[in-house]
Amino acid sequence: MVEKRDSSCDVLHAHAANPDGDRAAVSVVNEQGSSPYLLICEHATNYMPEKFSRLGLSDADLAAHIAWDPGAAEVARRISKALDATLVEAGLSRLLIDCNRPLSAPDLIPTISEFTVIPGNHNLSEAERQERIALSHKPFHDKIEVVIEARKKRGQESRLITIHSYTPVYKGVGRPWEIGIIHDADDRLGARMIAALRKNGESSGINVGVNEPYSPDDLVYYTVERHARNRGDLCAMVEIRNNEIADDEGQALWAARLSSILQEIEIT
Repeated sequence: MVEKRDSSCDVLHAHAANPDGDRAAVSVVNEQGSSPYLLICEHATNYMPEKFSRLGLSDADLAAHIAWDPGAAEVARRISKALDATLVEAGLSRLLIDCNRPLSAPDLIPTISEFTVIPGNHNLSEAERQERIALSHKPFHDKIEVVIEARKKRGQESRLITIHSYTPVYKGVGRPWEIGIIHDADDRLGARMIAALRKNGESSGINVGVNEPYSPDDLVYYTVERHARNRGDLCAMVEIRNNEIADDEGQALWAARLSSILQEIEIT
């Protein structure tokens, strides 16, 4: 297991342990937060229980973006604190199973990620596939449902925002955007975020991607579709280039930018 931590926000603090000592599949930070924003981080960690033998990968592989979204959880936690917002995090590596994919997706349990072959994901039996779903995917999404329903009962809005990071170069192609906002036809929240970021970028030189480097057509909008779009709730997906949030300074900067924008957005 390899897991880098932001020294100011230890990734382990929010995760309860199972009786066998492994990390829980999902954790909630600030569950009673007063903000209308509900933050989700599906790729918060590269943690794997020991029984999976790192899926046959090296430490370097597990530290890379294929196993998680570096910096995303730290940014999400800072936004959570700034806005008094609830944050739901997945507790296991997306290489075991990707919580941001439908169960029918071909890369739900990837056998290759970018150029890296994942030996431990090849030739899985149906029983092994169901074990992964029960271990991580199902409890993660079940918990989001519980959180949203509890918020509804107390009359609290849920503006759902998922927080991700992406590698600056993918399959040899550079990504010029420092940040991307992903949305589908419902752009009530996404369009306002894009406009605010572009206004900010006039002075700071931020290059904002719209449905870049991914779009809903890439099947990356699953969590948003499942928990927000089906309810008609406001929603968007944030992608930050991971070299922008590789240290405390970058994480604090982007968390402050996004927190300020979200606080100022008015939607009637």
